[in-house]
Amino acid sequence: MIVGMRKLNLAVLSYDRDLVLNALERTHAVEIKEHAETESTSFLASDRETLAAYLSSLEGTLGVISSHAPQTKEGKEALRDGFEVAYSEFLAAKDYRAQADALIENTARAVEERAAAEGEIARLTREIATANPYTMSAVRFSECHDTKHTAVRFGFVPLFAWETLQKALDSLPLTAYEATMSEDGAIVFAVCHKSALQPFEELLTAASFSACPYTGERTGAELLSALEEERRAQEARKDAAERALVSFSSELRPLKIYCDYVGFELEKAEASAKMQTTAHAVFMEAFVPADGEETVKSALDALEIPLYCAFSDPSEDEPVPTLLKNNRVVENFELITNMYSPPNSREMDPNTVMSFFYSLFLGFIMADIGYGLMMLFGGGLLYRKSKKGGLKSLSGVFAVCGVFAIVWGFLFNSLFGLAVLPFTVMPNAQTAMYTVMGIGLPAVLVISLMLGVIQLMAGYLCKAVQTWRRSGFWDGVFDGVVWAVFSLGVEIALFGLVEEFHASVLTAAGGIVAGVSLVVAVFTAGRKQKFLGKITKGFGSLYALIGYFSDVLSYLRLYALMLTGAIIAQVVSQYALAMLTSGSFLAVVGVFLMIVGHIFNLAIGLLGAYIHTARLQYIEFFGKFYEGDGVLFVPLGSERKYIDLKNAA
Repeated sequence: MIVGMRKLNLAVLSYDRDLVLNALERTHAVEIKEHAETESTSFLASDRETLAAYLSSLEGTLGVISSHAPQTKEGKEALRDGFEVAYSEFLAAKDYRAQADALIENTARAVEERAAAEGEIARLTREIATANPYTMSAVRFSECHDTKHTAVRFGFVPLFAWETLQKALDSLPLTAYEATMSEDGAIVFAVCHKSALQPFEELLTAASFSACPYTGERTGAELLSALEEERRAQEARKDAAERALVSFSSELRPLKIYCDYVGFELEKAEASAKMQTTAHAVFMEAFVPADGEETVKSALDALEIPLYCAFSDPSEDEPVPTLLKNNRVVENFELITNMYSPPNSREMDPNTVMSFFYSLFLGFIMADIGYGLMMLFGGGLLYRKSKKGGLKSLSGVFAVCGVFAIVWGFLFNSLFGLAVLPFTVMPNAQTAMYTVMGIGLPAVLVISLMLGVIQLMAGYLCKAVQTWRRSGFWDGVFDGVVWAVFSLGVEIALFGLVEEFHASVLTAAGGIVAGVSLVVAVFTAGRKQKFLGKITKGFGSLYALIGYFSDVLSYLRLYALMLTGAIIAQVVSQYALAMLTSGSFLAVVGVFLMIVGHIFNLAIGLLGAYIHTARLQYIEFFGKFYEGDGVLFVPLGSERKYIDLKNAA
C-alpha cells in the first residue's frame, strides 16, 4: 500500500539546526522539501560543493585501499559492507577527520611512489634490453673514438645483415673489424682509414648499423650490472609502496564509517540549501509518513530546545513523495513496478495485484517442477545472502515465481520436460488441441488468452477502485466496473466456444453479458461531454474494442515462450537419458548434457519470461488504470553506502 504523508513545518534557532537534523536523520522518517521563499527570508547558504569534492577524495582513497586489501580472512572481512555501527560511533566519526586527511595524503603519496617506480622499471627494462648485446664485448665505451687518421665505429648489426656486411668489410681496403655474435646480431668494433670513410659508412648504413649509445669507462657487462642493480632498487621502491597500501587496509572500517558520515553531512548540506533563514532562525518544511509522525515528535521533544513544530496535510495540488509499505513477498515486486515508474502518492498501489499476475504468468511460462525448484532454492539462497537492493529483490521475485512454476509443473505433469506423474490436469502444451468454432487451436494458446482476459478484467476493477478512492463513484462504475463485466462476458463466451468443455450454453450467456455492458459503456462514455461530444465519445469507446482485443492477443506470448521452453527441456532430457542408459562412456556426456542443458534452458527461459511478463504488466495491465510518475520517498540519512546503523527508528 501507499503510506499517507503529513507535512512538517519546523522553525529552530540557527545554531540548533545541525542538532535537529541529526535527530531527524535517526528517525528515518523525514524528507526535507524546498521551503517557499518569502520576503523576510532567504535560502540558507550551503557548502555542498566542498563536501562533495571531499567525499569524492575519500571514496577514491577507499577504492585504492580496498583494491590492496590482503586476501586473508581479516582482509575479506574488512571489505564487507553493510556492517552494523552504533549511532554514537557514527556521530563520533567526525573526530576521524585528521586521520582521514593523513590517510588521503599517505595513500596518494604511495600511489605516486608506485607509479614513479613502475615508470623507472619500464625505462630500465628497455635500457637493459638495449645494453644486453654489448655484454658480449670486452671493449670499453671510452675506447670507441676516432683518431687523427682513423674512424672508429662501435655498435650493433642485425643478424640478417651481418653476413653481407662482413663480406663487404673484407673487401674494403684500409679497414679492420672485430665482431662478437649473439642470437640477434653482432656487436661490431670496426676501424677504417679516413680516406675510405665514405664507402665505409655507406656499408654500415646499408646494414642497419646502430651506433652504441653509451660512453664512459665501463664495459657492456659493467653497464648491464649497474642497470640491473638500479632496477632492483626501483622494484624495492615499488614493493615498499605496495606494502604501505596494504598496511592501510587496517583503516578500512573507520574510513567507511567516516565516508558515510561525510555523506550524511553532504545530505544535511543539501537539505539546508532547501531551507529559509533569517538572522537568527531557520525554517524548514518536510514530508513525514503518517505512521511516523509520533516518532518524529518524540525525537524533537527529546532535544529539549526551543523550536516550533506543526504537522498538517499536504494541499491537493502539492507534489508528495511516494512511500510503499508491503509485506516481504510483495515488497520484492516493487522493483518491477519502479522500473516502469513508481506510483504517485494519490493512486492505489498496484504491487499486490501485479505481483500475483506476474508470478502466475512467469510460473506459467516455466511450468516445470524441476525448473521451479531451481528457481525457488536458487533465488531463496541468493535472497538470503544479498544485502538490500535490486539483486535481493530480483532473487526474491524469482523465488516466489518458482513456487508458481512448481504448481504449474504439477498441473502440466512436467519434470525437466518429462511426464513423471500418473495424472495430468492441464492439456499437453505440444500436442493438445481445442476446437473453437470448428477451428483447431493449440489448447495452451486458448488458455493463455483466457488468462489474459482475466488480468484485463482485474485491471478494470483496479480502475474502479482507484476512482472510488477519489470519491468518483459513478466514474468508477462506468469506466471500470462496466468494462470489467465486459471482460467477464468475453471470458464466459470464450469458455463456451471451446467444444471440448461441452458448455456451449455459456457462449450466448457470455455474449449477452459482454453486449449489454458494451452498450452501457457506449452510452455512458460521453456523460460529461456536451451533445456532440457525447456521440464522439460513444463511438470512441467502440473503437477502443480494437485496442482491447489487441491487448488480449498480446497474451499469446505466454504460449509461445512456454512451448519453446517445454520443447527444449524435453529434448535435453530425452537425449541425456538415452546417453545415461547407453552403458558406455556416453553416460558421462549424458550427465553433462542434463546439467548444462537444463541450466542453459532455465537461464534463457527466465530472461525471456522476465522481460515479456513485465511487458504484459506495463502495457496491457497498467494501461487500464495506472498513472505512475511518482517520486519515491527518500528520508534524510538514507544514502549510506557502507554501514547499517543500529537502533535506528
